[in-house]
Amino acid sequence: MRPAGDRALVVDLESTAQAAAVAALLSARPLPGQVDAVCGARSILVVLDRPVRRGVAARRVGELLGEIGHAAPTGPAVEHVVEVAYDGEDLQEVAVMTGLGDDGVVAAHTGTPWTVGFGGFAPGFAYLVGGDPALEVARRQSSRPRVPAGAVGLAGRHSGIYPRSSPGGWQLVGRTAARLWDAERTPPALLAPGDTVRFVAVARLPETADGVDDVFRGEADEAGGPGEVADPRAGAAAADGVRGPAPGGAAVEVAAVGLQTLVVDAGRPGRAGAGVPASGPMDRSALVAANTTVGNPAWTAALEVVGGLRVVARGEVVLAVAGARAGLTATSRDGVRREREHGVALALRDGEVLELGRPTSGLRSYLAVRGGLDVAPVLGSRCTDTLSGLGPAALAAGDVLVVGAGEAGAVREVVVPELPEPLPLAEPPALAVVLGPRDDWFTPAAVRSLVDQGWTVGARSDRVGLRLSAERPLERSRGGELPTEGIAAGSLQASPDGDLVLFAADHPVTGGYPVVAVVTDAHLDRVGQLRPGDRVRFTVDEES
Repeated sequence: MRPAGDRALVVDLESTAQAAAVAALLSARPLPGQVDAVCGARSILVVLDRPVRRGVAARRVGELLGEIGHAAPTGPAVEHVVEVAYDGEDLQEVAVMTGLGDDGVVAAHTGTPWTVGFGGFAPGFAYLVGGDPALEVARRQSSRPRVPAGAVGLAGRHSGIYPRSSPGGWQLVGRTAARLWDAERTPPALLAPGDTVRFVAVARLPETADGVDDVFRGEADEAGGPGEVADPRAGAAAADGVRGPAPGGAAVEVAAVGLQTLVVDAGRPGRAGAGVPASGPMDRSALVAANTTVGNPAWTAALEVVGGLRVVARGEVVLAVAGARAGLTATSRDGVRREREHGVALALRDGEVLELGRPTSGLRSYLAVRGGLDVAPVLGSRCTDTLSGLGPAALAAGDVLVVGAGEAGAVREVVVPELPEPLPLAEPPALAVVLGPRDDWFTPAAVRSLVDQGWTVGARSDRVGLRLSAERPLERSRGGELPTEGIAAGSLQASPDGDLVLFAADHPVTGGYPVVAVVTDAHLDRVGQLRPGDRVRFTVDEES
């Protein structure tokens, strides 16, 4: 058992079959405080709802493993017949690499049933195992920026089908019209661990899968009242139908946006086994502060704002802003402008305007509306997930957000900790980390350099992850590929060139590069306020 931060650990196992068996049992008999159990190629990532000392968590998992032994997963397996048109962009390259020829690749791919080993990468994506070993091929040297939905690929000993258009580095041999994911279907994922897949070659598909992205948005479901979802640490918890006029009652109209404005709430923890990221706010404490100020429950749906925002009240509304510090101005209908304070509730009458400027420190601000935002939940949450495509698109000028009728308590002032002003480059702020789960993939000097030097946040940073670079990239102690395994929020994953990706709210649930350390839960909110060009350093938390 290896630590993956202070509220998760990785359990190494002997095979995919054993990992699937343990994952099934952890799903049926979760540990106390268990939020997720993510199956990997030969491991399980167990995520807990609060920081737990490493020894306590390991002891709990050890007791369960000792009790269940190597029991097989329960429940009947389902066989799926998937029609494929074998005209993929990489078919000829795979034919050369394997020595099978085009027809031989098709015969090998269709001649042996595949088994769903585990999920990950994206909602509905399944890693298929047990096919013809002659099809083992390496991933592409560089990934494509867009692989179409329905593409059938090979990588290592795995085969898989892309549920939606996304970047990808697998070798593409064909395409299918099968829908791997549908937010309105129960369960949404077509393939479950233990199911078998039999591919059948066809000359022509009944339909294309190009429109499959629409089903990721989903329609309204019945989970939760307007704007309110459960605490994200309690288990499963975006929304569609944002654009358009308000049908009545109070609303907030978006007049202008900056770099990005999204609807966020508690997210969807508890669904990582199906490839669904937890998502949620990048700065949880700021979202809670804004909601508490207007009297909402802590995780009510609100706006996460990067780079400025201007909204117009339709009807009377009460709002509050927390998080990154920025100028806040309210303008009355007769043009009178007044400066407003962060962390203090303010009322807007019909037609009045609230404008949030660019932040002077930090990156993300949170705007809460008393009653919450009444947008349609998908899988129990109204949060936008930028990786998987679940939830509403980023807001644009003209969007109207209806104010919900959720229960709210007293409006009160909340003491919001101020973000520090940017420090000189010689004094970057520190984030605490727990080493592992794969620090043994790096030289001792590389592990020391993780904490001995500052790291710069790159321009290609977003809600999926922050790109970090340093003067001395991390050097591995071993080559080869790491078997795919679960990834915890805050993971510092090292790419082959030694740079780091610090995985954030919308990170993929599995990955194949080694994670040298994981940011502690208490410091994750600081990650959400880091801007491109900021510098950070890491310190090892010895107590976790």
